[in-house]
Amino acid sequence: MTAVIDKPPVRERPPSRWAAPPRPVWEEEPSKAGLAGKGLVLTLACLGILFPLWIVIVTSLSSRKTIDQAGGLVMVPKGITFIAYKELLSGGQVTRAAVISILVTLVGTLFSMTVSVLCAYGLSRIGSLGHRWFLMLLLATMFFSAGLIPTYLLVQSLGLMDSYLALILPSAVSVFNILVLRGFFMGISQELIDSARIDGAGDFRILWQIVMPLSRAVLAVITLFYAVGYWSAWFNASLYLNEQDKMPLQNVMIQLVQKQQAPVGLGQAIKTGELSGLAVQMAVMVMALLPVAVLSPFVQKHFKKGMLTGAVKG
Repeated sequence: MTAVIDKPPVRERPPSRWAAPPRPVWEEEPSKAGLAGKGLVLTLACLGILFPLWIVIVTSLSSRKTIDQAGGLVMVPKGITFIAYKELLSGGQVTRAAVISILVTLVGTLFSMTVSVLCAYGLSRIGSLGHRWFLMLLLATMFFSAGLIPTYLLVQSLGLMDSYLALILPSAVSVFNILVLRGFFMGISQELIDSARIDGAGDFRILWQIVMPLSRAVLAVITLFYAVGYWSAWFNASLYLNEQDKMPLQNVMIQLVQKQQAPVGLGQAIKTGELSGLAVQMAVMVMALLPVAVLSPFVQKHFKKGMLTGAVKG
């Protein structure tokens, strides 16, 4: 008998560069010219976004002499001074407006997320009481609304004029955000929820200990949406607030940019030439953009998973 010798397995050579690609044509690797073109387009897009921000920041850090020499906006820094930020944060109206905006954003985002998560979880449970009717009612509000005047009369009749609740309640819930959350919740395995019910868990415990930990991505995205909405909102304040001391930061910024009304201390500094009005305007813009610019990169990684999963599985 002849001995059978096991031959070592033959390793397949990787396909050469010029071999036909195993994947479709539309998925082939881009050429060097294509990569260079994409890099050029992305570079120009980044410059188009960052260059205006650079001008705003540099102008806010420039002295009155530098701004006068540049004839307005400053592109090249010539000496940095923080006098504009010092005057803004010296305890005047701008500081109070920033505190108001922060508190409204925190309270409003917490309230909106609580209502949206509870509503979305209830609508994600197929067969729950009134599921279809409540869903149709929410969808109808996306296409039909009462209008500005009825909303204003409702806020007035509820006694919310000159109240911070008027900055939260009229825009507390977004149906779009509820539908995104609902779609994400429906993608969670039903067997996992059923096993928790067998172990004696109720709906609130399932939501808190199972559904929400598995939905961190979409919760982070929707939280950012609500927070940016509250932080950037100015229309409700201009409509429902009459007292200047209760105005949030965005409304004070509009007044400064349009030169309608400046705080007393800043007005005196601008008139006496100690401070440039343009530097103050740019400094307020930086203060308004800073929270969004800081928080967005931390939530960016959740955007694809949170938005696409919630939107597709609805």
